[in-house]
Amino acid sequence: MTINDVSEDRLAIFIDHENVAIGARDIGYRFEVAPLVEALAERGRLIVRRAYADWNLFREDRRGLVDANIELIEIPQRSDSVRKNAADIQMAVDAMELAFTRDFVSTFVIVSGDSDFTPLVSKLRELNKRVIGVGLKGSTSAMLPPACDEFIFYDRLDGAPLRDGASSAGPSRAKKGGKRGGGKRSAGGPSSAKDAQPVQAVPDVGDADTADTPGSGSTQKQDLRKLERLITRTLTGLQSTAAGGIQASNLKRALLRKDSTFSELDYGFRGFRELLHHLADQGVVTLTEGSAPGDPEVDLVAGSKSEDAGFQLLRETVKELMEELGGDPPLSGLKDQLRKRQGDFSEKDLGYAGFLQFCKAAVTRDFVEMDWEEEDGEYYLYVDDDEKGS
Repeated sequence: MTINDVSEDRLAIFIDHENVAIGARDIGYRFEVAPLVEALAERGRLIVRRAYADWNLFREDRRGLVDANIELIEIPQRSDSVRKNAADIQMAVDAMELAFTRDFVSTFVIVSGDSDFTPLVSKLRELNKRVIGVGLKGSTSAMLPPACDEFIFYDRLDGAPLRDGASSAGPSRAKKGGKRGGGKRSAGGPSSAKDAQPVQAVPDVGDADTADTPGSGSTQKQDLRKLERLITRTLTGLQSTAAGGIQASNLKRALLRKDSTFSELDYGFRGFRELLHHLADQGVVTLTEGSAPGDPEVDLVAGSKSEDAGFQLLRETVKELMEELGGDPPLSGLKDQLRKRQGDFSEKDLGYAGFLQFCKAAVTRDFVEMDWEEEDGEYYLYVDDDEKGS
């Protein structure tokens, strides 16, 4: 297997740091590039990484970006000028220059919620480049996402950190008799979407690449469990962006993009196929014959006991919170509540790309119910007595 396969996507990321850093702060998050880099590693090789800002204004952010191998482009702001457009123009010029001079760059990642980048996105697509946009849910212009081939909301990424002191617990919706929908919030809670807490995205202990590699304080079985989670999450990310099956060679490439030091030898396996067969025997994945000899397609096991256990955990947590809060708990902060009851919970272990998707699957399976409240801009979950499992 050739790691630098010419068929894989090659990505260039351009970060309008001021836009996303301030946008994240305004909704209770802290912008760190690590969760985004991990998500992009599942989409291709990240070969150009640049962030634009007046770094005198964002001194505390520089270390994390440098650690992620991001090139910091200094755009100083003159004291007598309006702080507008300097970074945007430089970023657009650099992106267009790269598009014309580096044909092998197939995908451009524009990290900003500013509608000023819509013409840039359109021009890149005219040049047959794929464009992925990244922004914050509450501060992204409505014009930008439809212009992109794919748009990622940073606050929905697994591992997006909350600001210090920010609460991940949201208000509850008051109980109502009969049919639910359009209900009022309990007393003392915010009364509008503007005042509501942001959708949760608690730091995911063990999500970082370094946490998924063997450590001096781990046993071999603990290391294997971390490896299973790493492969399950990576496979989930690949499946969310691929139209067909995931070949073993593509999975291995994605693992190496996340951690270039990854080796199945460290876990006692003589080769990657041996590792996959072990995971298949453990009921973690399934293997089927692929289009190329010796390169099987890898898939997640559907309808497993672990999946039902995850749904049941969600159901029991929602029931307990309904009693504690005197109303229906919101989606905001709910994942944090599940982790208080089961510290290693992650929907990605069960094959779901995000927590909202996991909750919707639980609704489909009749473990819980979920309503959208337009007034609050929030999902609320609840359990009826005649539901499954009661």
